[in-house]
Amino acid sequence: MKVGIAYATPQRQVWLTLDAPDGATVREVIEKSGVLSQFPDINLETQKVGIYGKATQLDAQVEPGSRIEIYRPITADPKTVKRRPKPEGKAEAEAGDD
Repeated sequence: MKVGIAYATPQRQVWLTLDAPDGATVREVIEKSGVLSQFPDINLETQKVGIYGKATQLDAQVEPGSRIEIYRPITADPKTVKRRPKPEGKAEAEAGDD
C-alpha cells in the first residue's frame, strides 16, 4: 500500500512516499522511510506522531493512502509569544469576510 511521511524543520521540509506492507504500523513505516537517517535529531520516544493531523500511537496500523506526520516539540509557549502585527491592508480585507 502507498503511504506518505511528512516532516519539517524551519530550514527543510520532506515529503516521502513509499510502499508499506499491509498491517504495517506507524513506527515500521517511519523506520522504513529513511527519514530517521535524514534527520538524526528525531526521537520517536519523545516526539508525537499523527496521521492527517490527528495524533496517533507508534503501534497504530496504517491504512492505504495515510500521511504520517512527525511533529517537532514546541519550543515556545504560544501564550507568552507576542503576536505579529498584520500586514498593512490585511485588517480591512478580513473585516469584510464575515
